[in-house]
Amino acid sequence: MASLMDDLVQVLESENKEYQKLAELSKEKKQVIIEADVPALEKIVDMEQDVASKIQNLDNRRRKVMHDMSVVLNKPDEGFTLDSILEMLSSQPKEQQRLENVKTQLKTTLAEVRKINEQNQTLLNQALDMVEFDLTLFRSMRTAPETANYNKNAYNTGDILGGSGFDAKQ
Repeated sequence: MASLMDDLVQVLESENKEYQKLAELSKEKKQVIIEADVPALEKIVDMEQDVASKIQNLDNRRRKVMHDMSVVLNKPDEGFTLDSILEMLSSQPKEQQRLENVKTQLKTTLAEVRKINEQNQTLLNQALDMVEFDLTLFRSMRTAPETANYNKNAYNTGDILGGSGFDAKQ
């Protein structure tokens, strides 16, 4: 059981390190989004995919270790969580504290990643809104001279403000 516990702590520490890398990449991505640097954004997304793949592999390892622990302890897999392991370790305060520390670090890192990703999502939505606004503006500029400029005889003048601008007498 001790070796499984060591394996679990090691996997959780590795997951935390990968999530920290992901947080750093997300911070870099935030600046790249602000600068609208698409090539740099593509590179960061590729790096994020690599980190996400490593996290997925570590998560699979963690699940396997926890499954092995549940088998050794004769506990069902469904309710076997880090919290339940922490409860079982009440007679081993050193191991309990070690697992609790890793769990706390991981939760803190995940909260940071979530916060940065929410900020990036907001920035991306704003950037998309701005692109949509620009496209609408360009479309309306292209069609405005054809649809909105008529003289008093109802003929299209082709000028945005008519031949002499606007009538200052009105």
